[in-house]
Formats: sequence, C-alpha cells, structure tokens
Amino acid sequence: MPSAAANYVGQTTTYTYSLPDVVCFAHLHWDFVWQRPQHLMSRFAQQGRVFYVEDAFYHDNDEVQPHIEIKERPHGLKVVVAHLPDRLRHDIPVADAAQQALLQQFFRDQNLTNYLFWYYTPMALGKSGGFAPALTVYDCMDELANFKFAPPELREREQELFRKADLVFTGGHTLYEAKRQQHPDAHPFPSSIDKDHFGQARQPLPDPADQAGIAHPRIGFFGVVDERLDIELLGQLAEAHAEWQFVIIGPVVKIDSATLPQSANIHYLGGKDYKELPTYLAGWDVATLLFADNESTKFISPTKTPEYLAAGRPVVSTPIRDVVRPYGELNLVQIAATADEFGQAIATALTQTQDADWRQRTDEYLATISWDQTWQQMVELMQQRTEAKRLAT
Repeated sequence: MPSAAANYVGQTTTYTYSLPDVVCFAHLHWDFVWQRPQHLMSRFAQQGRVFYVEDAFYHDNDEVQPHIEIKERPHGLKVVVAHLPDRLRHDIPVADAAQQALLQQFFRDQNLTNYLFWYYTPMALGKSGGFAPALTVYDCMDELANFKFAPPELREREQELFRKADLVFTGGHTLYEAKRQQHPDAHPFPSSIDKDHFGQARQPLPDPADQAGIAHPRIGFFGVVDERLDIELLGQLAEAHAEWQFVIIGPVVKIDSATLPQSANIHYLGGKDYKELPTYLAGWDVATLLFADNESTKFISPTKTPEYLAAGRPVVSTPIRDVVRPYGELNLVQIAATADEFGQAIATALTQTQDADWRQRTDEYLATISWDQTWQQMVELMQQRTEAKRLAT
C-alpha cells in the first residue's frame, strides 16, 4: 500500500500531505467517548488507511482460539480487536506474544508494509514489537500512571516508548513541561475543538426527553464520571443551592456509583453520543468543570473547556492548571477552589450570557484553535521527521 497522499480541505485552506498508513495503539475504546483519539484519527482516515488497535478482549472461557475482529467505522477506519482465551488474562507476556503473532498475520493480510505507529498507551509496546514502522509517535494525552488502576509497570514502559518515539505530542502545556524533560522532540498540543458542532448549542434546540422535565437554572457537566470528578464538591453545591439543578452526563467508570452524591437536585443522565451533546448543552445555564485536586488531575487539559465555550455557555472550573492557563488568566472561565467560591462563581455565571464583552473575547480566542489546525500542525512535524529519517538512510 503506498503512502497516503491527499488534499485535506480544512476550515480555511486545502492542505496537502503524504504519510504512511497509520496504526494507532489505544487504551480507549473507539465507541466509548468521542475525544482526542477520535478527533485526530478520523481526520487521518479521511486521507488514508487507519487501523485503530484496541486492548485485547478476554473471553470467560478457554475454548476460544486467539483471533482478530475488525470493526468498520466511518471513512474506512478499521477498529482492530484481538480476542483471547481467559487463561491468558493474567499472563501478560504470553498474551502479548499471542497478540503480536495475530498482528503480524493481520499486517500481511492487509498488505501493511509502509506504516507509522501512533501510541496512546505505552502498555501496547508488548504486542507491537518486531515491526519496523517508518515513524513512531507518542501522543501522550494524559499522565496515565496517575490514574486509578494503572498498571504498575506503566512508568517503565513509558520510558521505553520515549526511547523508541521519533515525536512526542502532549495533551496540554502542564504535561508538556513534564515530558519535555524526558524526550528531546516533545510538542504541546492542548485540547482543541470542533466549533461548528458545539456552536449548534447557541441556537434554540429541542430539549432531550430526559432533560426536558428538569427545572432551571441548570448547572451542567459532561465527561467520564470517575476518580477525577470531585463528588464531595458536587454534593456540597447541591446541598447549599437547592434552587439549582445539577445535570451530570457521562458514563460512571472505575468508581462505585453508590458513592455518588444523591439529591433531588442532582440528575445523572448517563453517557450520551457525541452528536447529542449540543442538544443538552443548549438547555444548560452554566457549564462546569468539577474536577478534584488529586494526582489524576494534575496534568489534565480538559477538552470540554473550549467545547463549553463554543456552545456559548459560561464556565466555572476548579483550579486545573491547564484551565487556569489560558482560560482563567484571560477571564474567559471563572476559577473557584472551594464550594463557597464555586457557588458564588455560578451565581455570577448565570448573568454572564448578557455580557457582550465576554462573548466577544471568548469568540476571538476560539478562532485561534481547532482540531483541523492541531492535526495539520502534527502532520507537518511528522512529515519533517519522516523525510529526515529517509535522508539519513
């Protein structure tokens, strides 16, 4: 298969590039929550072949023979999942070897001869050895080692990936400051935005059925509900402000749902499709970033920050460093550390939609970022490194 050579029509320009096939190793399921990997890989897929390799699926029995399942997704992107028997679940070296053999056969079947490797998780190194990618990219979107249930060997694997990677991208500036000490070719690419998609929420939209009966003012949050959510803060706000309704959208993972605060004015609506999010946002009065101050949030750069703003919603956030810089410093997002401060900030935010100056400054900032721009800048760096490697051989 030749390199992908294509014209990509972005928001303002036609962009020409040439790169090998993309093989992406990810810890996130493609169909889980639409976020950074999906934004970037879907853009690659519009121009060439993309293979999105997920973590293996372990069956509950030993009867299944190791095999690969292919799921077709838009623009020809292929989600690749290895199926393994239960006996390999706790034997990582053998499971990795089985997956490596499956991938080698898959590469032959797909005539994958000119390809680059793009990693979201260092843990994929075990199954991706023995290959010769034209380029290796590590898109470090989070400090995964700080997350709940992270494999103990993750930090060691990451050091190995740093040695292999030609380029390292980071999901935010705080993460970049940490990773640039460990790799000489690291570049910050903070969370970006699909303005047209979330901009739909600035127009009146029909309220979804499960939100329509909730009174106003509505204070919303969407995202994965896990150890990063400050459930204590949520409970305190709901108790102190019975006049507000808190709408929480997202799947609950890694934490016991029984630990979530329960109150008549807290509404857990579960996970929603990415396409549905603007219809929920359109019905909110204020959007929040209810993140806890813990190890798992130290390096995050929430994608939802610019998404909320593109939807025209005033935003209140806990002092996450990549929200404080630049959004708090530019006075686009209000920052609050305690429940009292957060409540006061929400009260202010409820009147912010009438602030023409805030809206103008917000839109001026949002005009400087997009997933198209992020992707193009990444591609330019990748082309430069690919050409440099070609000339060096």
